[in-house]
Amino acid sequence: MTEAPTLADYIEDFKKFLMYERNASAHTLRCYMGDLEQFYDFLCPPNAQGVRRQVSIHDIDNITIREYLATLYEKKKKKTSIARKLATLRAFFRHLCREGVLELNPAQLVASPRLERKLPNHLTVEEAMRFVEMPDLETVLGKRDRAILEMLYATGVRVSELVGMNLEDIDFRNQCVRVRGKGRKERIVPFGEHARKALELYLGVRGQLLAHAPEDKREPNCVFFNYQGTRLTTRSVGRLIDKYIRQCSDLHHISPHSLRHSFATHLLDAGADLRAIQELLGHARLTTTQQYLHVSTDRLMEVYDRTHPKA
Repeated sequence: MTEAPTLADYIEDFKKFLMYERNASAHTLRCYMGDLEQFYDFLCPPNAQGVRRQVSIHDIDNITIREYLATLYEKKKKKTSIARKLATLRAFFRHLCREGVLELNPAQLVASPRLERKLPNHLTVEEAMRFVEMPDLETVLGKRDRAILEMLYATGVRVSELVGMNLEDIDFRNQCVRVRGKGRKERIVPFGEHARKALELYLGVRGQLLAHAPEDKREPNCVFFNYQGTRLTTRSVGRLIDKYIRQCSDLHHISPHSLRHSFATHLLDAGADLRAIQELLGHARLTTTQQYLHVSTDRLMEVYDRTHPKA
């Protein structure tokens, strides 16, 4: 008689679904699996001998999930973290419903924690110009950093998309770049003259970085390298941006994502269509892009209050 699949089996099946059917990135996969492993540890804790008790997938209901979330609140976890873990469970059980394992998704009956809506931090046009021009163009790494900052602001790409760029993705003739976004979806994003010049300046010295790469880690098609000649990581770009933030005493409110927010806000302020900005940013839903409407409305009210004689 064949044993019924365990919760661990279903989690492993969901992992394969994300990898092979959804083409999830390594970061997305790590987040999903981390959340599900915590849920598994809650439901099936090991005894003194390290043996876990098993729970039937059919015995997990909305009460079970609420009890799990209650333990997260007791541990003082952030509401944003709890909301993400609940979203992971909804995706997991939705997959089981599609596969015919369950009829109803128990996580759908659990309300998400109410989150405080935060508007994205962004730079003014003057701050953005000053920030991207900070790197020292007399050094190889300075040329690289200038190209990175120019591309982030010129295209609005995510840092993960930037570090994944290869040489064949860049079309200098048409000044656009092919970007691989979430779910491996591709989009074409244009970039301006300043970004083009910064890229060409960097590509002229890029080989000096590649020369440091060990043979087994050499990626000749990669665009952005670290000082060891291997592909930059998102964490490395975060540290790079932090370095320049420390040199700008008045810009401590920004993050690597702030250049993306600035890109979208400045386009919207200049009259760009919201749908076009959605395409450029690679947002699956227009509601995600609409957050920038709040930013622009706030700025519009500031201008009105400052300039209108009857304000």
